[in-house]
Amino acid sequence: MFFKNYSVCFISFIFLFMFSSLNFILMIIFIMNDLIYFFEWEIISLNSVSVVMSILLDWMSLLFMMFVCLISSVVIYYSKSYMQSELNLDRFIILVLLFVFSMILLIISPNMVSILLGWDGLGLVSYCLVIYYQNLKSYNAGMLTALTNRIGDVFILMVISWMLNYGSWNYIFYLEFMKNDFMMEVIGVMIILAAMTKSAQIPFSSWLPAAMAAPTPVSALVHSSTLVTVGVYLLIRFNMLLIDMFFFKILLLLSILTMFMAGISANYEFDLKKIIALSTLSQLGLMMSILSMGFPDLAFFHLLTHAMFKAMLFMCAGVVIHMMNDIQDIRYMGGISMFIPMTSLCLNISNMALCGIPFLAGFYSKDLILEMVSFSNLNFLVFFFYYISTGLTMFYTFRLILYTMIMDFNLMVIYNLYDEDFIMLKSMMVLLFMSVISGSFLSWMIFSYPYMIYLPFNMKMMVIYVSFVGALFGYFISNMNIYSMNKFLLTYKLSNFFCLMWFMPSLSTYGMTFYFLNLGQNLMKNIDLGWSEMYSGQGMVDIMKNYSIFYNIFQMNNLKIYLFSFILWMFIMLMILLFI
Repeated sequence: MFFKNYSVCFISFIFLFMFSSLNFILMIIFIMNDLIYFFEWEIISLNSVSVVMSILLDWMSLLFMMFVCLISSVVIYYSKSYMQSELNLDRFIILVLLFVFSMILLIISPNMVSILLGWDGLGLVSYCLVIYYQNLKSYNAGMLTALTNRIGDVFILMVISWMLNYGSWNYIFYLEFMKNDFMMEVIGVMIILAAMTKSAQIPFSSWLPAAMAAPTPVSALVHSSTLVTVGVYLLIRFNMLLIDMFFFKILLLLSILTMFMAGISANYEFDLKKIIALSTLSQLGLMMSILSMGFPDLAFFHLLTHAMFKAMLFMCAGVVIHMMNDIQDIRYMGGISMFIPMTSLCLNISNMALCGIPFLAGFYSKDLILEMVSFSNLNFLVFFFYYISTGLTMFYTFRLILYTMIMDFNLMVIYNLYDEDFIMLKSMMVLLFMSVISGSFLSWMIFSYPYMIYLPFNMKMMVIYVSFVGALFGYFISNMNIYSMNKFLLTYKLSNFFCLMWFMPSLSTYGMTFYFLNLGQNLMKNIDLGWSEMYSGQGMVDIMKNYSIFYNIFQMNNLKIYLFSFILWMFIMLMILLFI
């Protein structure tokens, strides 16, 4: 009865925030004492069959749960203001809560079946949230999202059926013990493919920018920090098995290409949310690539720091879109730092954290990752792609800041930009605080010994070099005339190729369906409505009709032929009767 005067938003916020704090305290206890708890709850036991629900609690699952619950609590609080004109706000909040519970189930389960439950729950709720604003674009985006994620679900189902060979679905027991078994390698390949669909790596990248049709709080929670990192989390859990596999090296190649592709496409995009979505895609490529090089801790570290500043970046974008009369095109924005300083502050800090400006959240993880890349013995291609992608991050961030903050305001003469929406501001302040401190706090927490990476001075400063070059390019190209955009060493067709994410959205929609639909159309035209009609119903009707018309002409026009045919007909009938 105590809660009856409060809204669902407020109750959910309090519950998730408390749960996040509890996870934080437990995580510190677990790290300090090096604990892992493995619970098995026997649901049903029938003769020799026992159905068991297992839960794995270690520092990693608790830390991830803490971050998921913190971001979701803040996002729900933010939705109270952002979605205030929504009639079915409770339904929206319940969908978000369903998403969070699916996520928690996936994080704490060491069992493939319960992972499938969480994984499918995420896919379903994500679909419901993407089509929340019901229009044609949302339906298309939702269908693309759902069907791409179905591929991953199918791979997980296949893993479950393959694991029947071992007698249990608790994969955690088999990772090292069955490492060189062929079946386990097949399972590993399927897990990698499943993770690639959820974390939107090439060739499954097109659904992530399409999913921006969802409301902005959903983008902040689902498509930036939590749902898309599930694939990375699953690979971190399976890391012991995958580390020596050849397919992991292919994942490295695909993920650095994803990182590069997303960085380039973001520089061509004018939709604010899509720019941030492509930035998420780029960071996912970074996580996947460092993971496939054999550093799961670094991937997890970047996953958590990225979740903080990316959720905040989406929230700031939501505020700006809200003020701009729901317009997402950055060409209409400009000079907003004059009118909404607090939101601009949050936007700038999250952008700087994304770029890896020293001592913000992104710096600790990104710098460590790039130094480990310089330290590893991989080829020049990987090294080149890593650093170019880092430069591109700076490039599109600088372009975004220039278009939103520095250039002139282009929307309309009368405008109402106000910075007094305190519910949104308070929720952004929580993430602002975390975006500043989470990098250092996690680096002291996760790595019990300091990483000492000894490199030559120029290699150490390489990150700063490419960042400066990227910022300069971003500044100059944003200031160019519109006519000179394609003069920058690019033809029109090449620009088109980069702009449209290497044609991936077209390939994964029309490219997949065109041949099947075309075949269906040809079959229908030539067989159903063609030959089979000719040799069955319609053909018979045509023959009978033509003969009837023919005889009708005789009967109507020539009495002699009519009488003769009548006598002939009677003669034939008599002959038939006689012979019978």
